[in-house]
Amino acid sequence: MAKGMGSSGESAKGELVITRIFDAPRERVFKAWTDCNYLTRWWGPKGFTSPACRIDPRVGGEYLNSMRSPDGKEFWSTGKYREIREPERIVMTDSFADEQGNVVPASYYGMGGDWPLEMLVTVTLDEDGGKTKLTLKHSGTERISDTDRDDMKQGWSESLDKLDESLKEA
Repeated sequence: MAKGMGSSGESAKGELVITRIFDAPRERVFKAWTDCNYLTRWWGPKGFTSPACRIDPRVGGEYLNSMRSPDGKEFWSTGKYREIREPERIVMTDSFADEQGNVVPASYYGMGGDWPLEMLVTVTLDEDGGKTKLTLKHSGTERISDTDRDDMKQGWSESLDKLDESLKEA
C-alpha cells in the first residue's frame, strides 16, 4: 500500500470498500480503468499478468479480462457497464467467466463457498489537491466466507498497488 495513503474495510456486510490516493490526475486514473493499453499493466494481484483484455466503456458495454497467475493458471472476469461518468465514476457488474466471456460459477476455478454469479464494482474518482482519491466498492458478496472476502481484499489491494506503480511510470 502506498505510504499512509490508503485504507480498506467493509462498510456493510457483503461490501468491500478500499480507498486510495494516487499522485495522478483523475483523467489518467479513469483511463487506466477503461483502456486495455493501461489496464493490462496493473490488472491482477502481485505476480499476476493480464494477457487479454476487451473493454467497451459505455453504458451497456461489456468487458472481458484475464489474469494469469505465476504458475500459468488463467482466471477470466466479465461484466457490463451500468454507469460511465468520465472522469469521475464507473459502475460495472463483475462475474467469473470462461475465455469466451460466458458467466461461470466460482467452482469453475476450483473455488468453494457461496459466490454469487454477479457482483457489482463501483469506482469513484475524486480530485484531491492535484491527486486522485479512488474509492472502490465491491458489493454483492454477503454470502461468501470471511476468508474469501479477505482474499478478495488482498487481491484488490495488490492490484491497486500495481496501478499506483503504473501511474508513476506513465
